[in-house]
Amino acid sequence: MDFFAHQDRARRRTHLLVVLFVLAVVSIVAVVDLVALAFLGFGSDPDGLGVSPEFSWTLARESLPLLIWVSVLTAGAIGLASLFRILTLRNGGGAVARGLGGVMVNADTTDPQLQRLRNVVEEMSIAAGVPVPQIYVLEQEDGINAFAAGYSPADAAIAVTRGALRTLSRSELQGVVAHEFSHILNGDMRLNIRLIGILFGILVLAIIGRLMLSVRHGRASKHTAAIAMIGLALVATGYIGLLFGRLIRASVSRQREFLADASAIQFTREPEGIAGALKKIGSAQAGSALAADSEEIGHMLFAAGLTRRLLATHPPIADRIRAIEPGFDPAELERMRAMPTPAASEAGLVASMAEPGPAAEGRPSASSLDADCIVEAIGRPNRARIQVAARLNRAIPEPLARAARSTEWVMTVVCYLLIDPDPEIRERQLLMVAETLGSEHERQVGTLLSAVPSLAADLRIPLLEIAFPTLRRRPQTELTRLMALLDRLIHADGQIDVFEYVLARLLAQQIQDTITPSDAHSAGTARLSDRENEVRDLLIILAVHGNPDQRTARTSFAAGLASLGMRRRELAPIGPKDWPERLDRALDRLDRLRMDDKQRLLRALIATLQHAGINRTEIELLRAVVAALHVPMPVLD
Repeated sequence: MDFFAHQDRARRRTHLLVVLFVLAVVSIVAVVDLVALAFLGFGSDPDGLGVSPEFSWTLARESLPLLIWVSVLTAGAIGLASLFRILTLRNGGGAVARGLGGVMVNADTTDPQLQRLRNVVEEMSIAAGVPVPQIYVLEQEDGINAFAAGYSPADAAIAVTRGALRTLSRSELQGVVAHEFSHILNGDMRLNIRLIGILFGILVLAIIGRLMLSVRHGRASKHTAAIAMIGLALVATGYIGLLFGRLIRASVSRQREFLADASAIQFTREPEGIAGALKKIGSAQAGSALAADSEEIGHMLFAAGLTRRLLATHPPIADRIRAIEPGFDPAELERMRAMPTPAASEAGLVASMAEPGPAAEGRPSASSLDADCIVEAIGRPNRARIQVAARLNRAIPEPLARAARSTEWVMTVVCYLLIDPDPEIRERQLLMVAETLGSEHERQVGTLLSAVPSLAADLRIPLLEIAFPTLRRRPQTELTRLMALLDRLIHADGQIDVFEYVLARLLAQQIQDTITPSDAHSAGTARLSDRENEVRDLLIILAVHGNPDQRTARTSFAAGLASLGMRRRELAPIGPKDWPERLDRALDRLDRLRMDDKQRLLRALIATLQHAGINRTEIELLRAVVAALHVPMPVLD
């Protein structure tokens, strides 16, 4: 199943989630109405003599207005509680991680376990072509667990327990992180956020009932007894809601874990990595405390503590291992349980962080530029791409990498990427930096330029990607000022080149998704037939930038149209100063396409670029276009 099919599946599951939620609310409302009717019956017939069906129907008809109000209030309480819980998580994955005790990994950490975790996450992100998520560690958790949270890749956070860092090897940790990246790439995170809200809403009646039972009302009275009875009834109803909640979680969660395990193997090509992590979890003497208290967030975890097969959010550990290693014997877990699990030594951690060879130079291989290969690679970074990403990550000069991870220097790094080599233009740009951000940032830009006068073209986007999680920590007002400054820096020489456009577009996209993460959607409902003008503009811009020769540009444009089955038209030129605005307008409209039409459009883009061979400039432009469509563009090996 490819990225686009996964997105469609996630959307269908969201629809299923809404249907199940409505059924649960209707059932809970019906139970509350029956409880209210029973109270009314006892009140109307204290001797308990009038319990005939005729009496019950008469009572129900007479109490209909009251029952309608009870139904509205009950459904309203559940709906408002769900909405409130979802709104508390509107700040994205970091809010979820912090709410569970997560501590963000500092950029200047000297802890080798945290450095190894950061390297693994950054390599996976660059390979997949998504912003590096914020990284958290659950310091008080000795068990092995992890989760990914957020609305979209732009606001995602990955949290790993200290126990996982302490006991897992690098390949096992990479398998766990790859499992979580599968949830990020396949659209599962938004579903998880909504599921948290729905579960909270369903359980709110039990919470209210417990509060009523815990309140002291002074001396005993009829009112006290009535409040206690109502509290007991709400608690009982709440546990009916709990049953529904667990059924909903199980219905949308279990199969996703098998798929995420399979994706992790596909990403790393090391089945023993994730299998080893699962074995260590299964053989642990004590499970994760996070998993043991997982009523609300159990569906998000790498391994959950709920073991009842019918209502479990995860398949049994033995079944997950057997899906990876068909010959697995569960008795192996007992043997492992009898042996102490060694902690990773610092020497071993340092060895696992050894730098790979230099980043690959030149053009990507011809096979990696095939349309089928690129589409298949989206959302599915393989081992070769992860190795390329690791080399790119290590090749970034240390002063720049350190600055990109620093909250004080990260905006300086973004400005550094746009500084012109021409001395006169550079002076104007540095003055703009001082006017907008202050003289300290101007000095910092000068420091970076002195340390790294120029940066290789293939390292610019990876540097930007590792800077994203740090940028997200800056106040919104600063990010808005930064975007205005970037626009001035880009226009300092009176023109916009492709990389400047790519940088501005990627930053704008990520900052917008960070400011309003709940508004980030991977797909809409529009069809390609409704966006023909925008499609033509996009193909024209790609064809012209990839082929300065007009004749070749025309044939490339025609190849893109033919891929979509659109009628061929003459290539209408777009002025050198008009193309960024036209492209922005086209991308904003095309982002609302359905996922299957986005896949068709991507194939047309590749057909346009492939016609005369793809170069580095075209790859950067393609990356910006694909990111604007909320589709992750993998690094090409």
